[in-house]
Amino acid sequence: MSMTLNSVAVRRKARVRMIEGGQRVRSHLNTLGIHVGDVLEVVERAPFRGPVLIQLNGSRVALGRGVAGRILLEEVPASPEQNSAD
Repeated sequence: MSMTLNSVAVRRKARVRMIEGGQRVRSHLNTLGIHVGDVLEVVERAPFRGPVLIQLNGSRVALGRGVAGRILLEEVPASPEQNSAD
């Protein structure tokens, strides 16, 4: 099932399936290290339509909700450690 980064729950992992938008959006995300096929984790979602903080390849990146809405993801099944932490 496909969803946007804006709809992924905090502390959940997802794989980037597609990036919607033009060359500028894809180039910007590429510069931040976000590519199709990468697995990322939503760390925090700021209130009042603030940015979404993700962790990817050991780095944390904050993305505005507009850009986050252009990243289509598929959920990665939770690991046993993740289930016990919930």
